[in-house]
Amino acid sequence: MRRRDDDTFHEFAVGNSSRLYRAACLLTTGDTHLAEDLVQEVLGRMYTVWHRRKSIDNPPAYAQTVLARCYLSHARRRSSAEQPIVELPDRATEATDSPLRVTLLRALAALSPKDRTVLVLRFWEDRSIEQTAEAMHTSSSAVRTRTGRALARLRAELGTTDLAELAAL
Repeated sequence: MRRRDDDTFHEFAVGNSSRLYRAACLLTTGDTHLAEDLVQEVLGRMYTVWHRRKSIDNPPAYAQTVLARCYLSHARRRSSAEQPIVELPDRATEATDSPLRVTLLRALAALSPKDRTVLVLRFWEDRSIEQTAEAMHTSSSAVRTRTGRALARLRAELGTTDLAELAAL
């Protein structure tokens, strides 16, 4: 029985890791190392409850909820304010991100962790207000309010940036 559980968990992890990683990258505004750590944390937590998966209606959605909660827990820690240095010594090559990606990640980085989480869950993960509220342990009205304010802040951060022009580059 244990071997079969391990095999089904392995299939789940392989099939959902990339989706979890993309969402984690958005939550962490491009910090790929933290995103990888969050995905590992989520998969570890999922493994511990995998034997109870019959009580979990939708394991991929449950994993996304665990990801959002792990991210918010990380953001509340004092150590989460660590900032990497701008330039690393002996760097082989410079990463080349598209100007649109850089602009959007900078705008997301200016938002608070909860604002970023609500936008990623609502618009990237395409969750309903109720699903987002459940994932964030808050009320539906709080999600609606935070979504409106977060979108206004995001628009203010982007300002007069012509996103269509950046996308064409």
